[in-house]
Amino acid sequence: MATSPEEQAAAMIANMKEKTGKTLAQWISIAKKSGEEKHGGLVKHLKSEHGMTHGFANLVAHKTLKSDAGSAADAGADLVAAQYAGAKADLKPIYDAVIKAVETIGKDVEIAPKKTYVSLRRSKQFALVQPSTKTRVDLGINLKDEAASGRLEASGSFNAMVSHRIRLEKPGDVDKDVKAWLKKAYQQS
Repeated sequence: MATSPEEQAAAMIANMKEKTGKTLAQWISIAKKSGEEKHGGLVKHLKSEHGMTHGFANLVAHKTLKSDAGSAADAGADLVAAQYAGAKADLKPIYDAVIKAVETIGKDVEIAPKKTYVSLRRSKQFALVQPSTKTRVDLGINLKDEAASGRLEASGSFNAMVSHRIRLEKPGDVDKDVKAWLKKAYQQS
């Protein structure tokens, strides 16, 4: 029996044609043609116009609007791919080195891609990673009561959401100092 939300959704999708007469892809097509753009409106439409139960209508609405956890994760991967496309493609190994470092400091780190940067969060944002130029990734970190010194610059005009910036030009720049600053920012968040 499915226990996690992901397992429950997978079971519903597997049984959808038998229970509703149509596959998920067919229902998504119908949902898109409805003209509804909001979750609640789409659920209401599927229930009233097509006789779906709330559970199936809710699932189809999530999949159509790509607002479920699986679709959101796919969208996040697309945002990261877009950030490191074209002239900035050579910077992706730097991003990967930062993410690898962050994943070792805590299991509760949320990696939240945005359009131009990736937010690193715990209870609140403690860092962000941004491909700023064709040759550099900027790592913004929130460090309370830490004086800017050397590679650990004041954020200045870079980004108001962080207190410090570290310029990274190669994966090896994510060294023990950077890892220590990330860990400290994580612990303060």
